[in-house]
Amino acid sequence: MDLADLKKQLFSEARTHRSFSSKEIEDSKLHEIYDLAKFGPTANNYCPMRVTFVKSPEEKQKLIEVASEGNQPKIKSAPVTIIIAYDLKYYQHIHLLAPHMDVSKVENQSEKERDKFARELSWLQAGYILIAARMLGIDCGPMNGFNKTLTDEVFYSGTSWRSNILINLGYGDHKTLRPRAPRIDFEDACQIL
Repeated sequence: MDLADLKKQLFSEARTHRSFSSKEIEDSKLHEIYDLAKFGPTANNYCPMRVTFVKSPEEKQKLIEVASEGNQPKIKSAPVTIIIAYDLKYYQHIHLLAPHMDVSKVENQSEKERDKFARELSWLQAGYILIAARMLGIDCGPMNGFNKTLTDEVFYSGTSWRSNILINLGYGDHKTLRPRAPRIDFEDACQIL
């Protein structure tokens, strides 16, 4: 694939899908998505994102029940829905990921400070997941309409993980796509100083 085709696949022709074909995604592809995305840069290489790939009908039903009404059919249609989460105790891995950093400084922060930092970095890392999936030819549908408190109770009870965003994965049903919405031009969204 040349660079022009890659740009189209990752950005200019990629779409947010709301419904998917019944074609399954092999677990090896899920490993590949994570193994690509994990190399995206984060602040100090702290990597607080945690990923739950929800595939089984039983677990998908639990996720559907905590999603907003409009997002329930999207989750049902997708072969895989990812819960992008973050770990409040991400500092436990700093000795491996950033051995030059003082772990105690992060560990001694308030939970509120760690939560904000980890949540923001996991949004960044979710972007890497989207790009990795698209690069592998898998369509995506990111969503934020779900009850995070209930999701944490159902999927992460007793852990330091917290849910942040959902991403449906699959092979999109292109017949159901709406026309692409416009984007803001450079002149209205950017400045060069």
